[in-house]
Order: sequence, then C-alpha cells, then structure tokens
Amino acid sequence: LLLLLLLLLSRLGRRGAAALEPAGRAVLITGCDSGFGHLLALRLHRLGFTVFAGCLCPAGDGARRLQREAAAGSGRLRILQLDVTRARDVLAAKELVLSHLPERGFWGLVNNAGISTFGETGWLSMEKYEKFADVNILGSIRTTLAFLPLLRKYKGRIVFMSSIIAYFALGNGIYSMTKAAIEKFCDALRLEMKKFGVRVCIIQPGNYARSTKIQPPISAEEIWNELSEEEKAVYNKEYVQERANFFNSILSEGSTNGNEVVDAMVDALTSPAPKARYMVAKLKEKALVFVCALFPTTVMDSILSYALSK
Repeated sequence: LLLLLLLLLSRLGRRGAAALEPAGRAVLITGCDSGFGHLLALRLHRLGFTVFAGCLCPAGDGARRLQREAAAGSGRLRILQLDVTRARDVLAAKELVLSHLPERGFWGLVNNAGISTFGETGWLSMEKYEKFADVNILGSIRTTLAFLPLLRKYKGRIVFMSSIIAYFALGNGIYSMTKAAIEKFCDALRLEMKKFGVRVCIIQPGNYARSTKIQPPISAEEIWNELSEEEKAVYNKEYVQERANFFNSILSEGSTNGNEVVDAMVDALTSPAPKARYMVAKLKEKALVFVCALFPTTVMDSILSYALSK
C-alpha cells in the first residue's frame, strides 16, 4: 500500500508541475548521424531548443540531411565533429558549446552514440571488445565528465541510451555487457547528482534495429572468415549459419517507429519530474525483462536456451 501511495504521489507530481520552456536552453546529443540521435536532434530543434548535434562524420550523408531538415529553423541547430572515443573531440565540443551558449545555458547532455555487433564470446577478438568498451561505455563517461560542471551549474539533465539487452544476452553478449555497465554507471551518477538538482535518466529500448540501423544483417561467411583456427575447430559453417539466421530473424522483427523512443527521450529532457528509467519495448520484451529480474537465473537460461535451440 505504501508503494502504491508513493507511485500515486509521483504521478500527481509529474502532472502538477510547470512545463519546461525550451527556448534559450542548449542540448548536446552524440551519435546524430542516424537513428535516435538524428530524430531527437530534429525534434528538439522544432521544440525550440538550441541543439548541438554531434556527428561522427559531419560531412556525411546523415549530417548533411540533418542540416537540410533543420534549415527552416532559426539556426539553432549546429552540426559538430564528435567521435566520443577521442578526448580532443569531446573537449572541442565543450569549447564550441561554451562559446555559443544561449541565455538560459546548458540544459541537457544525451549520450546516444553506440555500436552493436553479433557473435559468441570466443568469436570476437580482444580488439573488438576494446572498441565496444571505448564507444559504448567510456565514450559516454568521457562526454559526461567533460560536461558535468555545466550541468551542475544549470541544474540540467543527462540522458543515457541503454537497452533491454542490459538484462539478458541473446547472441550479442558484447553489446549486452556494455549496456549493463552503463546502467550501473547511471545508478551511481543519479544518486550523486541529486544534491545538485541534476536529473539522470536511462532510456531502455527494445528491438528497434530496423529503425536505427545500428545492427546490419549478419553475414555468416564474414563471421566464419574472421574466426580463429581454434574456433573453427570447435564450430562448423552450418552452426554459424544457423546462428546468423536466428539473429537476422530477430533483426527483421524490429520496430520501424523510432519516434516511440524519441518521445521518451524528450520526456526525460522536458518533464518537470522525469523518470529514472524509460522502458520502450513490446509486451513480450518487457515480459523477458520481468522474468530476468524476478525469477532464478536458471529459469531465464532455460527460456533463452529454448529460443536458441529453435
């Protein structure tokens, strides 16, 4: 009963507080070349925010399209070079933001940039593990540490892109690992930032592979060619093909409506009382998370093993 009362009070608080005024507030988003970052940059620009859109390839098709789509606005969207694995890019982004701050200052940082791949644990090289950790984990930490002083000053928001895959792994353990790490980083940061009035939010999308293109279809031949001789001695091409077909079938079921996730990101940035976590997923995906969180590990292992066997 106490928990229900607290939930009711939190919902009433979200409804009763005044809405945020976007004009004069700046937001930096990483990974705006495509996917959620691209959609969010346009949405925030149209709402009236000053948007700094970090792109890995500022001269690429995605960045140019973003600039064209925002051209009808008042010049409040800026494209900037931002590779989150490079400290000098992050520092240059901070300097650009500082030199173009609107009157209400720096309101939000959205750590959206990320990469994904498929492969069983022994199939992936150490170099690939290092790359994924650098982009998906250290990249978010690198940008967060750089902008924390501004966020504390203006009592802003930090939004992180996680995934329901943080709760379980199904053929992409390397991606799951990085998202689980981000979840724990956010849990610590959220508590530490409360005393400064800074809100920290996590977005947990389900399968939106068709919307973001973060994970292209898998080629069994390419996977096989990259395997070490030791791994080839354990697995055969038929097994690799079966796993690739399975993973590709999951990708093909992904939602194409990325705006569902962007809605959650906008709420995290604009709500007077944002949630700590926003899970945007299908019912069956939420059910998997529920089972993973509340049932013994052997139950979840049995479910995933059954799925893989099919």
